[in-house]
Amino acid sequence: MPKGTYTFPEGFLWGTATAAHQVEGRNQNNTWYAWEQEEGRIIDGHKSGLACDWWGGRWREDFDRAQGGNQNAHRLSVAWSRIQPAPDVWDENALDRYREILVGLQSRKMKPMVTLHHFSEPLWVAEFGGWENEGIVDLFSTFVRKTVEALKPYCDLWVTINEPNVFAFSAFIEGVFPPGKKDIKTALRVMQHMVQAHARAYTIIHDLQPDARVGIAHHYRGFKPASWLPTDRWTANIYHTLFNDLIPRTLNDGVFNTIIKKEHFADAVGTQDFFGLNYYTTEQVRFDLLARKDLYSKRTYPEGTALSETGFIANMPGGMMDSVRWASSYGLPIIITENGVEDSQDSLRSRYLIEHLHTLWGAMNTDAVVEGYFHWSLVDNFEWERGWTQRFGLWGLDRETQARIRRPSVNLYAEICRMNGISADLVEEYAPESMERLFP
Repeated sequence: MPKGTYTFPEGFLWGTATAAHQVEGRNQNNTWYAWEQEEGRIIDGHKSGLACDWWGGRWREDFDRAQGGNQNAHRLSVAWSRIQPAPDVWDENALDRYREILVGLQSRKMKPMVTLHHFSEPLWVAEFGGWENEGIVDLFSTFVRKTVEALKPYCDLWVTINEPNVFAFSAFIEGVFPPGKKDIKTALRVMQHMVQAHARAYTIIHDLQPDARVGIAHHYRGFKPASWLPTDRWTANIYHTLFNDLIPRTLNDGVFNTIIKKEHFADAVGTQDFFGLNYYTTEQVRFDLLARKDLYSKRTYPEGTALSETGFIANMPGGMMDSVRWASSYGLPIIITENGVEDSQDSLRSRYLIEHLHTLWGAMNTDAVVEGYFHWSLVDNFEWERGWTQRFGLWGLDRETQARIRRPSVNLYAEICRMNGISADLVEEYAPESMERLFP
């Protein structure tokens, strides 16, 4: 059996990713807290509650775990609702808390990446009309200016908006995120406002911090036609165009092209310094005339594919190659801002992690420029409308005691980060079923 190591470039960022509402806890002034109080909105009636108690200070112990696991970076988000709890109120104590958190990363020699919007807004913003109201571009710009001015001594790597496509589809087509609407025209208008808000934020950040690097975290989901039929190919292409391509294409050429209609946003052109890429899985898409609410499609995973415990994610590392090649077409350096699998028993995660990183290494050796990888997530957290039913953490969480549970994948990822690569010995120990694939 051949031996060796797939080595990543010197200075590669190795980290994990989190989001404010999912880990902080005790935030009762945002759209997600209100959503959780409505019956039937969250699986099993789950509440975020204390979450991982980061607002209570447990970020310290989790950062110690990340540092002890040889991670040199961490991606987190700030909560708009904490920093600006009312239209004319700024909470300096909240900004001090975020300063402390970022200093905590720096003191552990971990590079911060800060996301400014990760799926939640203050309640007063929702009452104003949220992302449906074009006025949110000004509101978000004011929030960005205040926040970046306060935090710029501690961070120079910014994500303006996390997964605007997921936000728009989930909140305004599927109706599973607040405000729970189901209207594709509204979803497209929301995406336009997010493009405008990002473009404005990009300019503001560079005015305040010329050397900063700014981007969006784009969610790429693979859509493959389920058959050779033209209807299946057409349906898969529609999904790819509207879900994957629409926003990054607009930021590239200024044309918001929904196939049916084009609109122009010249100010958005060139407003990314890196391409933030989130990839989890790939689906088969079949045209279904009866599935109007699902855009006339049925989406499934290929038969025989290894699935996560709730069937939410299929282990399809080939999609990582597709996503990186797609992102590379925009001519920007790439940072993998999220990748991971829900797995409370830690039975699939090691294989998933190794195979996806090996595929990433392969893409980088075919000219893709990738600067870092952030695994989702550091510790189990509140997974939006899915509540606590999905466990994405390297570290498990006992919600009753707040105890962290060390999973075997903690050791695997620590070794990958330490050696800046994947060795045959590591694969043999943690994912022997992948050995033949990686070291034939």
